[in-house]
Amino acid sequence: MPKAILSVYDKTGLVAFACGLVTLGWDLIASGGTARLLKENQIPVTEVADYTASPEILGGRVKTLHPAVHGGLLARRQEADLVELSRLGWSPIDLAAVNLYPFEETVTRPGTSLQDAIENIDIGGVALIRAAAKNFERVTLVCDPQDYPEVLNQLQTGGVSEDTRRRLAVKGFRLTAQYDTAIQAYLSGSQAESLTLYPVQALRYGENPHQKAGLYAFTPDTSPLGGKVLQGKELSYNNLLDLDAAWRAVTMFEKTTICIVKHLSSCGIASAANLEEAYRAALASDPVSAYGGVIAANKVMDTATAQAIASLFVECIIAPGFEEEALATLAKKKNCRLVEMPDLTIEPDFELRSVTRGVLRQSIDRGDPPGTTWQVVSERRPTAEEEQSLRFAWKACQHVKSNAIVFVRGEATVGIGGGQPNRVDCVRIAAERAGERARGAVMASDAFFPFPDSVELAAQAGTTAIVHPGGSVRDADSVAAANAHRIAMLTTGVRHFRH
Repeated sequence: MPKAILSVYDKTGLVAFACGLVTLGWDLIASGGTARLLKENQIPVTEVADYTASPEILGGRVKTLHPAVHGGLLARRQEADLVELSRLGWSPIDLAAVNLYPFEETVTRPGTSLQDAIENIDIGGVALIRAAAKNFERVTLVCDPQDYPEVLNQLQTGGVSEDTRRRLAVKGFRLTAQYDTAIQAYLSGSQAESLTLYPVQALRYGENPHQKAGLYAFTPDTSPLGGKVLQGKELSYNNLLDLDAAWRAVTMFEKTTICIVKHLSSCGIASAANLEEAYRAALASDPVSAYGGVIAANKVMDTATAQAIASLFVECIIAPGFEEEALATLAKKKNCRLVEMPDLTIEPDFELRSVTRGVLRQSIDRGDPPGTTWQVVSERRPTAEEEQSLRFAWKACQHVKSNAIVFVRGEATVGIGGGQPNRVDCVRIAAERAGERARGAVMASDAFFPFPDSVELAAQAGTTAIVHPGGSVRDADSVAAANAHRIAMLTTGVRHFRH
């Protein structure tokens, strides 16, 4: 008769799982509170202390740490192991349902003492998980209550497959690795810096074909960017970078917005009354660079917009959803990847960059901090229309590589310059891309002007209003240049570099 040991802190679904095992003819062994719950529900169970003929000791610190338990879990199918167990009066254990004391939850509670934290360090549970996982060729480990139904179903239809046992073993080792990482981080006082990453998928290559690459996530069992790939080839390393950049940009806007990104540079951002208008305006910003880029929308992709996109070569499209007819239209672009996102949330609230022998970590730039106030520093105040465009431009420039310069008309970029080592070159690039559309446009700069030359160049292009952080020792020179050309100038006091 097969045996299972059950020792769980989280008792979600346990009674139904145990009933299912008993119905299938399993003997149950359980410890402490797990055994009490099963008895309260009239489920036949042998307590661990009775099975091992060894009482729980040290106030429950030692319950399942006994060779009768671990020998039963670690015994292989080979005859020598089974004979040895039999000689000792023990039996193989074929399944372990185990989860752990809530250490991470405990240490996040305000006022948790060191003693409280220590008493929530699970020892026996970790040992059970590792033993069962090590012997997955024979033993089934269930360390997540969400896996109870699948395991029961397989037991009812012939037994748990080796592939499933292996997958559940990996889940167990992942759990104990994360658990131990949380403990060492807490005891070392560095829990805020502790990071655990889980493999999502191996990528065909990195930025270039000769570079190896993989995608990792902060949570297990997730998908690329937390979204759902609906069609197209497998996402590449470069696709993922561009999709992330475009998605971050559109989530900054409440209005219906499209962002087009190419090689991690925004080449068009626009808001409009509907998605098709936003797309056409974003594309008009730089149609040459948009070729082969990725498109992000902060609203469900509709049929009209999908039909407008159909004539452009696009690598990927990311949106909160896709209308059925839009999917049918885009299905003709077989190599175009479509990614559906569950919501507009950007998680977690920090980002990482690798450097030689280390990693940089910073909080995500979500725009101006609360309480930020803009100041008009020029003689002329902006018109209402100019101020609306300036606020759009200010958000847009935060998603352009520094030094970032954005020309905007209405609520659409008409010229973008970024990624250059000096700001005046970025103004020149933005003005060239805008052409005649620069006349009457507003301009945003992600950092202050070290010299008035950028303002002079913007004036020559025909801009009428400028927003920038301010803070240069030569701010007065820039203001004087703005006044000389009747340009309205505003400062925010906040810089938005994006390297």
